Amino acid sequence: MAWFKRKEKGITTATEDKKDVPKGLWYKSPTGKIVDQDELARNLWVSPEDDYHVRIGSKEYFEILFDNNEFTELDANLTSKDPLKFEDTKKYSERLKDVMDKTKLKDAIRTGVGKSKGKDLVVSCMDFAFIGGSMGAVVGEKIVRAIDYSIKHKIPFVLISKSGGARMMEAAFSLMQLAKTSAKLAQLAEERIPYISLCTDPTTGGTTASYAMLGDINIGEPGALIGFAGPRVVKDTTGKDLPEGFQTSEFLLEHGFLDFIAHRKELKNKINLYLDLIQNQPIR
Repeated sequence: MAWFKRKEKGITTATEDKKDVPKGLWYKSPTGKIVDQDELARNLWVSPEDDYHVRIGSKEYFEILFDNNEFTELDANLTSKDPLKFEDTKKYSERLKDVMDKTKLKDAIRTGVGKSKGKDLVVSCMDFAFIGGSMGAVVGEKIVRAIDYSIKHKIPFVLISKSGGARMMEAAFSLMQLAKTSAKLAQLAEERIPYISLCTDPTTGGTTASYAMLGDINIGEPGALIGFAGPRVVKDTTGKDLPEGFQTSEFLLEHGFLDFIAHRKELKNKINLYLDLIQNQPIR
């Protein structure tokens, strides 16, 4: 009924009595499918109608990979500093405080060690919610420390990338992490300890140019954007139209940059199957 006719019919509702639909009850995928948030969570944040993999963070990936979600977090209190006194629309120090308050995260990566299908596993997972999953000094340092833990305890290492690339507020300190993490992964390889890289949406910039593509096996999630510069930048730079599906997981798999694509429901099984095979263990 039109609003101007409601009063004539004696239908009125006081403002304080009106009920709004609570936010967050429904999720609409890019293809237009609508799903209840609780159902989405039960489906590991994959839209059941179109199989769209919703972006999730370290909390959700740890729930997926660790048995009973039991793990010990490593280096949980490392936080970024502001050595360059960087300021754009606001001071970097203020931006860090705001994003830590908002996300309840210390930085753009968390590391946990626990059991996955009964076997020890170290998992480092990036969080896009923290300044776009940008790679600063703390991200590089926590990856290095996670690898050191893997080497010391002879435990396989999994790194889940979700990043916009280097953190511009840390400039050269950020770019140094490319070489730092790559060198440490070389040490992990010398120790013959497995390294599995999972590229999720998006995996771009310096992350792709370093640790994300250096796995003994590189895995992608379905439909993930994986590349160095984004498709729009590549198109503007080259002046050419890009192939359909350019820089998606499926495109990279076809061109040999990924070993396979793992559906989120099969991720834990696929990772452990690979580890069982290369470590000559009975398949569980």
